[in-house]
Amino acid sequence: MSKFKVALIHTIFPKLDIEYEEVEKAEGELVVAKEQSEEHILELVKDADAIVTVYAEVTEKIINAAKKCKVIVRTGIGVNNIDIKAATKKGILVANVPDYCFDEVSDHAISLALALSRKLLLFDKKVKNNDWNHEGVKPILAMRGQNFGLVGFGNIPRVVAKKVKVFGFNVLAYDPYVKPELAEELSVKLVDLETLLKESDFVSLHAPLTDETRHMINERTLKLMKPTAFLINTARGPLVDEKALYKALKEKWIAGAGLDVLEQEPPSPNNPLLSLDNIILTPHAAFLSEKSVVTLRRKAMQEAIRGVLEGKVINCVNKEVLK
Repeated sequence: MSKFKVALIHTIFPKLDIEYEEVEKAEGELVVAKEQSEEHILELVKDADAIVTVYAEVTEKIINAAKKCKVIVRTGIGVNNIDIKAATKKGILVANVPDYCFDEVSDHAISLALALSRKLLLFDKKVKNNDWNHEGVKPILAMRGQNFGLVGFGNIPRVVAKKVKVFGFNVLAYDPYVKPELAEELSVKLVDLETLLKESDFVSLHAPLTDETRHMINERTLKLMKPTAFLINTARGPLVDEKALYKALKEKWIAGAGLDVLEQEPPSPNNPLLSLDNIILTPHAAFLSEKSVVTLRRKAMQEAIRGVLEGKVINCVNKEVLK
């Protein structure tokens, strides 16, 4: 009997010892893309039993070329780079790894919020420029009693809610798919998006990227926010219209922003956001820790193997295939 084949069409990890270990342990074969051209990917997947990706798109064309494929796995949480409709049509399972990095992403979002609120980067810049004073770095508002708004109330923002309460924040959340009882259990006030934007001192984005949420933060919604408020995004870059955000930061509609994700990653050197002092940018690193990366990689490969050998996965995105 020939070995089953897992095609890793994109990765961000320089060493693939974990991926090879998991697949070989299950007596399968791991094949890894050497380049990102469509032609190469199509050739790689044509006899693959499973496809695994980090950021590369799994398009309808790729799905149709994968004649033997039983499962597609995203090494991460969001699945916006997979054509789920096309996969479902062909009866292919789609899975992700939603149950990792809760602490890492929540810590990162809160760190961005605190650094912006306490003006840490501006103070650091002043001191390094031999300017030992706090003049001109205002306002700095006490955090206790302020409102921390969560757009999306899934696993990670629920952890954020618990943590920011320690600082004395009141927590608001907007999520049309969450039952009010769940928010009440965590002493979180569930509100509509407009109310959240108007009342929050920090707006932290934790929504998936869909047609509905793309550019949900735009010129209109930014103008609803307080001029002293901060925007945090550790979810997906296209949730935010960056042209509108630049205008909002430049013209001081809001006080600042902390972004771990951008519409284009990495950003163009000409991206105007890079020129601003009231924004903190990090390179899509919120999920990172020594522990979380190992967990992510193992779980992604284990889901691929499970999908091939058992015809099921733990974290199925298109459950209709299982019926």
